[in-house]
Amino acid sequence: MTLSCFDLGEQMLSVDEARQALATLIERPLGNEKIPLAQAYGRRLAQAVQASINVPQHTNAAMDGVALALAKEGIGAKQKLWPLAGEVLAGQYRSELVPAGHCVRITTGAPLPPGTDTVVMSEQLREPLDDKPAHVIIETPELLKHGQHVRQAGEDIAMGDTALPEGARLDAASLGLLASLGYAEVAVCRRPRVAIFSTGNEVTAPGEPLPKAGIYDANRFTLMGLLGEHGADIIDLGILPDDLNAIKTALEDAEEQSDLVITSGGVSVGQADFTREALEQLGRLAFWRVALRPGRPMACGWLGENRTPFVGLPGNPVAVMVTFLQFVTPLLDRLHGRPVAPPLRRHAIAADVLKSRLKRTDFIRGIYHTDERGQLHVRSTGAQGSGILTSMVAANCLIELADDQDGAQPGEVVSIQPLTGWL
Repeated sequence: MTLSCFDLGEQMLSVDEARQALATLIERPLGNEKIPLAQAYGRRLAQAVQASINVPQHTNAAMDGVALALAKEGIGAKQKLWPLAGEVLAGQYRSELVPAGHCVRITTGAPLPPGTDTVVMSEQLREPLDDKPAHVIIETPELLKHGQHVRQAGEDIAMGDTALPEGARLDAASLGLLASLGYAEVAVCRRPRVAIFSTGNEVTAPGEPLPKAGIYDANRFTLMGLLGEHGADIIDLGILPDDLNAIKTALEDAEEQSDLVITSGGVSVGQADFTREALEQLGRLAFWRVALRPGRPMACGWLGENRTPFVGLPGNPVAVMVTFLQFVTPLLDRLHGRPVAPPLRRHAIAADVLKSRLKRTDFIRGIYHTDERGQLHVRSTGAQGSGILTSMVAANCLIELADDQDGAQPGEVVSIQPLTGWL
């Protein structure tokens, strides 16, 4: 049984233990809503979608040409001169039977009329002499195959089949599939509303003059990007001063209008600052360490009577991104009603020496590529300081060295987590 965040004290947790513990903050998933299909890109389906029709609806022509009946047995056809019995254009349906030995002109997408099962494309046809105006001649009829250039009804998806499962994230292809089934609206999970803020008198907004002892606010914008990629609506609380009342007021407002509150830095174990004090006054807070690099100190808990989940991430920019991907992403999945699942992993061959330490999971920024045989290889981006944000810009994966690995040598197989889409 997974312990809640509040049962763990300040003990050191593995990455998997921390991932499972954080998930206990989500007591119930968000509700659902129906939205127009045109607005559904990137949303998650609230329920599975079944095909209410066949796609395509009718067996139809995959080429412009003529439709005819061709014997299933034997090779090709002996008949070269075919009388025309009419035509069928895309958008038209002919219910009249095409007599045996006859054909009809047909365009791509038009339903095959009764009595036909094969399409001969226009490039294989020629017009006869003037004394046979209502005929076509098929070049090399012996090469014809029964059923050629025909798309069968339900070939894409058959009526009653599951088109998309519950929880599927709607991409461009998914929207096209739903549209092909006639869905104008779709039931999706409500977007999580996530409040974020930065704290500190030294933290300066980009575009403002930078004081001598100041730093520009990078983490808040990193979190905006990550949350946007994961389908969240962002409540930006901006930069809060080192003032207890100001922080409490902002947190009380965030707790009432958000589903999750995230901050970075300022809440590490043993640090007596205004953020930690405000959090402890407004809700229930837990602190613990995670055996990973970059990362380690984290905070989590509930805020207010609504028990709005709160997660305090480490302060260094790279640590923010790594811990978000390992721990906040599963929280967003839970809000969508999905189970906690580990990140996508692949295996690659290390190209250089990778340093790690036993009993700690190291996430090294890496660059993978595929060789001519399809094998994945990976190398580090270089210096791995948790404040080197340029390493995340250069990386297309995280190299994951688990807590039972004492580094890796060139040629060893390592686990990687892609950052730039599916491998």
